[in-house]
Amino acid sequence: MRKVMTDAELRLWNELRAHRLMGLGFRRQFPIASYIVDFACPEKKLIVEVDGSQHGEAGRSDADDVRTNRLQQDGWIVLRFWNDDVIRDIDNVCQHIVITAGLAGTT
Repeated sequence: MRKVMTDAELRLWNELRAHRLMGLGFRRQFPIASYIVDFACPEKKLIVEVDGSQHGEAGRSDADDVRTNRLQQDGWIVLRFWNDDVIRDIDNVCQHIVITAGLAGTT
């Protein structure tokens, strides 16, 4: 578990915390199936991971695939965003999260 967030994680957390994003209740550094995920919305079984460039490396990418498959087997939806996407286009990242959560068009 990490106490210090990356700039991208902090930026996204500022959008997700305290039910700010369409009322979705996200938890940070949430334990699921022997993993600790960046952000999770238990109500929607939705996980959001924010990845740095090290996740593009072959060995790490394979480990991420195993992790994602395991979480999906438990019924979780896993979204992954690159740090750069969160920093440069937070609005579209949040829109993608809302659409995935099935809240698009709700009030």
